[in-house]
Amino acid sequence: MGAQRSVPVDVSGIDVTRRTIEQDGFVVPVVVVKPQNARGVLPVFMFFHGGGWILGDYPTHERLVHDLVVQSGAAAVFVEYTPSPEARYPVAINEAYAVTKWVAAHGEEIGVDGARLAVVGNSVGGNMAAVISQMAKDRQGPAIRFQGLMWPVTDHAFDNASYDAFANGYFLSRDMMKWFWDAYTTDERERNERYASPLRASIDELKGLPPTLLQTAQFDVLRDEGEAYGRRLDQAGNDVTTTQYKGTIHDFGLLNALAADAPTRAAMQQMANALNARLQ
Repeated sequence: MGAQRSVPVDVSGIDVTRRTIEQDGFVVPVVVVKPQNARGVLPVFMFFHGGGWILGDYPTHERLVHDLVVQSGAAAVFVEYTPSPEARYPVAINEAYAVTKWVAAHGEEIGVDGARLAVVGNSVGGNMAAVISQMAKDRQGPAIRFQGLMWPVTDHAFDNASYDAFANGYFLSRDMMKWFWDAYTTDERERNERYASPLRASIDELKGLPPTLLQTAQFDVLRDEGEAYGRRLDQAGNDVTTTQYKGTIHDFGLLNALAADAPTRAAMQQMANALNARLQ
């Protein structure tokens, strides 16, 4: 993550504030990011960060969040959930759901419209966005208009074609993913739960989820499980677009060293356009 901070990138044009959310017994820090000098009440997306449930924070993700906020015109609520292994499954996902509930009910306190709400995340954050959407359906709220899943973790298996092809030498390795999962939970029963592995949900459990944009990277161990989740969402009758970005590695859209590359710019614009369209 030090390399991420060492690359100079443009993060101008946003206003950033920090606060703490208390909901359902959880106390969770968040970062609220808005287009600079924005007026009125803004649509909002929750952002759940990647880093294997262990690493990552707002500074490492600031440029990605900046791009989505500036290009979509929506506000972001970046959730600083408790990392693993200090907090194991399902602590982080329950914190994320609690903060999402709070934003939906109390958005006016931070100048956002909780009725125009989306969830977005990269890598394990994409896992969390997918799970929050399932939780919100199961628990009759909050209403989520859109989910943006950026190269998401959707399953705990490590044996598909993309895992075999890109196990080593493509930034994110199979061994790294095993380490991340071991920090999150080593319990096989928990790993099989759909709130940990959303790909394990049944078709009935996937029906009625929000419109989805799912982005994957060609040279990524997570590519196949992400695209499999997109197919499952489609089979369940949901509105889903899955886009694979050719010639890219895992988290290409996050890495500041790749921020100026065409695939990153295209992925950010595609996600921002979807947010703008769905949160009107």
